[in-house]
Amino acid sequence: MCGIVGYLDLFGETCDHELLNAMNDQIIHRGPDDEGYYFSNEIGFGFRRLSIIDLTKGHQPLANEDESIWLLFNGEIYNYKTLRKELLDKGHEFKTETDSEVIVHLYEEYGTDFVKMLRGMFAIAIWDNQARRLVLARDLFGIKPLYYAAGDRYLAFGSEIKSLLKIPAVSREIDREAFWNYLTFQYVPEPNTMFEGVKKLPPAHYLVVENGDWEIRRYEQLDFQPQDLPLSYFVEGTIDALRESVRVHMNSDVPRGAFLSSGVDSSAIVALLKELEEVQTFTVGFEGAGSQSELEFAKETARLLGTKHRDTVISAKRYWETLPKLVYHQDEPVADPSAIALFFVAELASQYVTVVLSGEGADEIFGGYTIYREPLSLKMFDYLPMGMRKTLGDVAEWLPYGMKGRGFLLRGSKPLEERFFGNAYLYSERDKHEFVHINPEREHLKRSTDVTKVYYDLAKRHDAVTKMQLLDLHTWLPGDILMKADKMTMANSLELRVPFLDREVFQFASQIPAEYRLLNGTTKNVLREAVRGILPKEVAERKKLGFPVPLRTWLREEFYEPVRELIGSSTLDDLFDKEHVLHMLEEHRAGVRDHARKVWAIVIFLLWYEAFVTNTRVFVPQAPESVKIRREQTLMEMEVANEL
Repeated sequence: MCGIVGYLDLFGETCDHELLNAMNDQIIHRGPDDEGYYFSNEIGFGFRRLSIIDLTKGHQPLANEDESIWLLFNGEIYNYKTLRKELLDKGHEFKTETDSEVIVHLYEEYGTDFVKMLRGMFAIAIWDNQARRLVLARDLFGIKPLYYAAGDRYLAFGSEIKSLLKIPAVSREIDREAFWNYLTFQYVPEPNTMFEGVKKLPPAHYLVVENGDWEIRRYEQLDFQPQDLPLSYFVEGTIDALRESVRVHMNSDVPRGAFLSSGVDSSAIVALLKELEEVQTFTVGFEGAGSQSELEFAKETARLLGTKHRDTVISAKRYWETLPKLVYHQDEPVADPSAIALFFVAELASQYVTVVLSGEGADEIFGGYTIYREPLSLKMFDYLPMGMRKTLGDVAEWLPYGMKGRGFLLRGSKPLEERFFGNAYLYSERDKHEFVHINPEREHLKRSTDVTKVYYDLAKRHDAVTKMQLLDLHTWLPGDILMKADKMTMANSLELRVPFLDREVFQFASQIPAEYRLLNGTTKNVLREAVRGILPKEVAERKKLGFPVPLRTWLREEFYEPVRELIGSSTLDDLFDKEHVLHMLEEHRAGVRDHARKVWAIVIFLLWYEAFVTNTRVFVPQAPESVKIRREQTLMEMEVANEL
């Protein structure tokens, strides 16, 4: 796992070496073990390495035999040994055993089509010296991040935005469209970021720069292809696909472990790991109502599976004190409280291992979120004329907030495209117009429905459940789930791998009909049935908790005063009405309405603004303390081994 940066002068002038060094220094936490550079006239590559495979020969940037092609690569390719053999048979010569070098020769052999052959997670940059061509590519699901900034005379890229902000020409101005949609989704939908001058390369896309011009192309499209086959076929095939995926995701020359929450996803990964080796597992809990149950469930699961388990409990005080630094590490605001939870469990794991496996992606692929059952509960509304449904919705709007049945009528009155925007839905368009000083129509900005329309159009032929999954796969998964997974683990110099988000696993799971996914009144039914042979019954049937944070309680108690002060001192009156937000905070504290997630979105945004725009909070790039701990432990283990 690594960090990459690069700068291309579109006018062909020499790349600024000092600037590239400064960009690379910003991401030392992503690769504290090594750094490397390549310069050739207009192009500059910078690299930070966290050593995982071929610890002695994995230096980058990496070139082919005649140094006509140069590579930067962040990620892991799980089919690289098969690809390497094929390339050897074609006459290619290798200097290392790394997956990185395989990519170089794949490009040499197949050009930009190389990306379609990769099974893994990746952000890739290739410089073709002969063609004077730059190619950037991102993996199928968006597991690894890749940002870029483009001006009249340059195109720069990096694993994290903070590197690009070292370029004086890159604007730190707030992207108003991004802010508008952030308030609905709790993250900024791709390709935008909260910075006007920075964009994300979308998953399953590559960017090509040649002769001063550049364009972005999609190389593959995720979709579901349900097949009319027996349930038993999918149950048996799912466990086989997962078992094989976990096996290939274990490839590393450093210690491994796994995150373990209370749910079936991470438990299944741990159980499959346990079939192959002894496993270290890690979880986190929080002081506050209900926070201990997650720890107890995880401990019991670890006991049943026989892992070496460690956990940590985080107080409200420590959470709040650490929060500004973690917002800085995220690069842009993500108002998901569990993103911060992920940092703490990664911090714990990083003291003992360098690689962890986790269960991200199972819900999106196998149909695991409870909200996916909503179309079944609202089925009766499908038989009503749209005019009658709208009337019911209008009546529901006048009912008292919190009245039983109000939400049911509101949801049933709307078609799927107007009620489901992904797993997080904070502010409606009406909510935002009440206090945000942005007019999307007048400013010609995309709204929430514009963001999701492209994916609903893609899914027109599918049933409602599959439409919801496809929307989450393209928005929620890369924008929230995978973003926090990468940033919070890499802040601790820890590599996270996600066996559910594997090309082969998805290819099989995409064939499961929606009725099988939600069979027996549950979610991800096929997955639950598939893992019954490797998990105790109580674990296989347990409801999903994740790493729950008692945010509602903390905002009424420990967080109330600092949050009120943070919002009250805001200078962004031209962007939103802070008195409106303070009123929501007071209503939440008094128990009038639950505004926790809505208020939290503003809190995270203000902390981001202080870190990146006003520089009120300054953070110095550095390798985490856990790296030193791991190295000391490795040295001790080597000494013991030598003595034996």
